[in-house]
Amino acid sequence: MAQDAAEPPSGSGIRRSLGTRLVLATLAFSLVFTLLAVGVRTLWAWRAAVADMTAELTLIEQVSHRTLAKSIWDLDMGSLRAHMESLAQATAVGQIVLTLPSVNAPPEVLQHMSPGWGPSALAPVRELTLTYEPYPGRKEPVGTLRLAGDERVLWAQMRSEVLAILATQIIQSLLLASMVMLMFSRLVTQHVRRIARHLAWLTPATLDKPLTLERRGGRHDELALLVRGVNQLQGNLQDYLRQKTQYEHELASHRDRLSELVQARTAELEAANTQLRVLSQTDALTGLPNRRRFDEVKRNEFARAQRSAAPLALLALLVCDIDHFKRFNDTYGHAAGDECLQAVAQAMHQRVQRSGDTLARIGGEEFCVLLPATDAGHALVLARHLCAAVEALRIPHAASDVADHVTLSVGVAHHAAGMPGDFEALFHRADLALYRAKQAGRNRAACYDDAASDTFREGPLPPC
Repeated sequence: MAQDAAEPPSGSGIRRSLGTRLVLATLAFSLVFTLLAVGVRTLWAWRAAVADMTAELTLIEQVSHRTLAKSIWDLDMGSLRAHMESLAQATAVGQIVLTLPSVNAPPEVLQHMSPGWGPSALAPVRELTLTYEPYPGRKEPVGTLRLAGDERVLWAQMRSEVLAILATQIIQSLLLASMVMLMFSRLVTQHVRRIARHLAWLTPATLDKPLTLERRGGRHDELALLVRGVNQLQGNLQDYLRQKTQYEHELASHRDRLSELVQARTAELEAANTQLRVLSQTDALTGLPNRRRFDEVKRNEFARAQRSAAPLALLALLVCDIDHFKRFNDTYGHAAGDECLQAVAQAMHQRVQRSGDTLARIGGEEFCVLLPATDAGHALVLARHLCAAVEALRIPHAASDVADHVTLSVGVAHHAAGMPGDFEALFHRADLALYRAKQAGRNRAACYDDAASDTFREGPLPPC
């Protein structure tokens, strides 16, 4: 009784069963097949009807040729008209036209049409020249016989053919769909519902009751595989639940000790995390913040600049690049290149001392300086000081076409309250300014002027 109460309503949640969909698909296929079959069989039937009518007209020609020719030769018009009336009685004949030539007058034309007959391009037409043999070895043409078939006879025959074909195909389709639905219901549907009810009744307490289907004989098909899979799944779930219960008891016994170990390790982990955080945000070569740390700072500062009121809404960005650093590495080696990067980073760090300013190495020989609450003019001044500080190092650079020592180029851009765009737009403007500084000869700073997208400001370096 409890199982009956738990049994879901028949067909609950099912909008259209698999059997119904299979029957509909079968009917749709049968309909398409029926239309194709009707079309093909109708075409064949039409051709056969046309061939039969042509054969009938040919036979009429052969039968009436000698009789008509003799009547024309004998000028027996009564007999001639009687023969034409006899020929018109044939079902296939729609029109008979007999043309009698004359030497001194236009040809005489005799014709007979079935009631309601009309010219047709579909019905066959036979034309025959009538000849008469007055004596052996001599044949004289006496006229022309034209027999036109009746299209109405063809269409009447086609209607009966099409109706028979349609009836046959529809009966076959209905019988096929009924058989498919019956077989599917007996072989699949009722067993699938049994499996669904069994799965709906499953609880941890009933996992030991296997799924069985009432089927004749030992069948090894897809349903048998499904039953074995369900029973195997139930067995696996039983084993899992037993192991889970055992693990829960073991876990409870070790929980207290684990708590002590966790507390002991937490302090160590926090210290290690702090050190790891610092290392993950620091460039190993220069000791400056790395690209990851720079990305965190830029998001915070840009958001703060957008929220704050003037003058705190200002945010300046410096993009710095060591001139011809690849040539430096190629000339002096990568070890000397690392020492150069360390020296340049130290010189720039000494110039960027204001609290809140961020100097970071973002890759290779490229550095960025983020200056909160700084306008473009002050940022350009700092950029020139950075160029001067690097030049003051006097690190030899024989491969540079700017100077005989290492130099720096800087692009400056700023963001103010109310300006559109995001940080990527600010970085793009600074990068454009850096490109302008390099075009102008390097070893200098250029500032992107937001008043006009093609305006840059630059100037000579201050004295070291």
